[in-house]
Amino acid sequence: MTDNNTLFRGLMQKPYEPTFVPKADGKLYYDLPDAYLTDQYRPYGASIQNRFGTNAVRRVPFPNITAPNLAFADVVSRRGVFSVFNAAHRRAAGELIQLFLDQPDPTRLSAMAAYVRDRVNAPMFQYALSIALLHRDDTRDVEIPSFLELFPDRFVDPAVFPQLREESNLLDRGNRRAIDIPSNYTASDRIDEQRVAYWREDIGLSLHHWHWHLVYPSTGPDRVVRKDRRGELFYHMHQQTIARYNIERFANGLPRTRSYSQLRESIPEAYFPKIVRSSDGRAFSCRYPNQVLKDVNRTEDQSTVRLADMDVWIKRIFEAIDNGFAQGTNGERIPLDNNKGIDILGDLVEASTISVNFNYYGDYHQNGHVMLGYIHDPDNSYLEGVGVMGDLTTTMRDPMFYRWHQHIDEIFVRHKQRLPAYTSSELSYNDVTLDSFEVQLNKANAPKNVLLTFWQRSQFDLGTGLDFVPEGNLFVTFTHIQHAPFSYRIQANNNGGSMRRGTVRLFLGPKVNERGQSLPFRDQRRHMVELDKFTVDLRPGQNSIVRRSDQSNLTIPYERTFRNIAASSTPGTEVFQFCNCGWPSHMLLPKGSASGLEYDFFVMISNYDQDRVEEFNENDNCNDAHMFCGLRDRRYPDARSMGYPFDRFTPSSVGSLQEFTRPYRNMAVTPVSIRFTNTIIART
Repeated sequence: MTDNNTLFRGLMQKPYEPTFVPKADGKLYYDLPDAYLTDQYRPYGASIQNRFGTNAVRRVPFPNITAPNLAFADVVSRRGVFSVFNAAHRRAAGELIQLFLDQPDPTRLSAMAAYVRDRVNAPMFQYALSIALLHRDDTRDVEIPSFLELFPDRFVDPAVFPQLREESNLLDRGNRRAIDIPSNYTASDRIDEQRVAYWREDIGLSLHHWHWHLVYPSTGPDRVVRKDRRGELFYHMHQQTIARYNIERFANGLPRTRSYSQLRESIPEAYFPKIVRSSDGRAFSCRYPNQVLKDVNRTEDQSTVRLADMDVWIKRIFEAIDNGFAQGTNGERIPLDNNKGIDILGDLVEASTISVNFNYYGDYHQNGHVMLGYIHDPDNSYLEGVGVMGDLTTTMRDPMFYRWHQHIDEIFVRHKQRLPAYTSSELSYNDVTLDSFEVQLNKANAPKNVLLTFWQRSQFDLGTGLDFVPEGNLFVTFTHIQHAPFSYRIQANNNGGSMRRGTVRLFLGPKVNERGQSLPFRDQRRHMVELDKFTVDLRPGQNSIVRRSDQSNLTIPYERTFRNIAASSTPGTEVFQFCNCGWPSHMLLPKGSASGLEYDFFVMISNYDQDRVEEFNENDNCNDAHMFCGLRDRRYPDARSMGYPFDRFTPSSVGSLQEFTRPYRNMAVTPVSIRFTNTIIART
């Protein structure tokens, strides 16, 4: 019997090579009936078998099946540009997901996927199959590749690919060298925004965003979209991303990103992505300085968006927030001024298919991406494809992603400011006192409250993502930010007479802006970013808590962010899928500065009785990034609002983080210096 990973591994490699071409370094051959072959290759079925099927170590036969009607997928061609932000493409992907979910078992699913693979758009196929595998009970063990492994062209300087092809064609695999991807290749240092290009264009960041949207797709069958607090997670994950980006800007002498709320204003920020789609050999289109949004009317792409519609949708969203209720499809009032309001609003703004009234509140967020993605050619006069803002896999590379999502975040802030400030009973934890709080590098005699960042050079194999090249490894190296491992050291006193359980919440916040001026608490609060959250049992008396940075429930390690399923063929070595949703661990800390930039590190222990939703094992291998990604098939494991205790406004009398924490013995703040060393260290 063929195991699930073997059934699907080859279907998720070299996406533009036909399915009959051997996969997994030539070792895996899918034995396809002639009916599976497309019209282009069916006349040559026998010769294909003789040419490709003789030397494979493993042959996987497929049965004859009833061919499905795939007319719905014609909205985007096999090598066309698929965009999750395009409503027609989303609907087609939703139907394909449903087709895959309807198959009765993994064997039938793999057969259907093998038939469909060469007949539909390749990125749409990978997107739909990945989501189906994620959400079926019988395919939880299937290793889902990262998008870097499938479509490296989205993330790599195109100048690298000719060198890789030269290496693969002329040298045996043991003699091939790794090709370096240059850093900051999209603009010169004369462009201010280029100071944070290392962050925006970090490959791990884009992979996180892609995988999060696999776990939380906005469109598709109800069973894959409707998840506990998904709307709130959409708000929270993006809010934290924007806060982290702004902190990085401060460290590089740049102001907070400006909200793009006036859609008719010119956009001074240009972006020339310099990435080429392997599907058609065409570059992602650029945006010139000072371009202006216009109505999108691209009938060929089934993409039509009017600025007037955007005006109506945002007006209605603001009315719902200001009135404290949304209007349901039957005219009913759906309250927003409560703990569930942010979840309803998140689905409404995104807008997912579980929006309480999609037809009335529209598709504001996603159509913003569409309009920005087609700003260079809104009516298709020049037959130009979408820019990076219109593609989920590349959108975070563009400075406009952060301006657009700063605006989206301010929509949520408008809602949050209507909610009452947290009360003393919601913030305190009687009988629990934090006596001290420090952070320290994990090495002997390291000074307290000093952390280090640096550049790291890492390596990845692109061999499974490059079509029509000889088999074998094709390594690239790339440089990214990294920090030295450290630990949090907390002394907590339980003054009660019995065991208490608490939730330790760790945050970091900037103390100063880009000019070195102190941030008032109203601004710092919006830039408090989560570092970790975990439960702790406090025995009566003194408790010493030590938590390593690599234990964070926010992040996933490098090996999961940049996983390569082709490199691991041992069943059970790693459970992928939800486990690979999480913030990249190498981006846990901001860069800091050469002389040491000081940040406020905050810790609180909240009352677990008020936090508890249901018991779960934090040490489970697949629960370790639940802060952004939740738990599979379970409720979000924290009853508090996401971002608590900093998600709500505070009284105007609170002028600093120290004043916020002073009344509460279960909170502590310590200043920590982050020092950046401008050296490159190779990953061992």
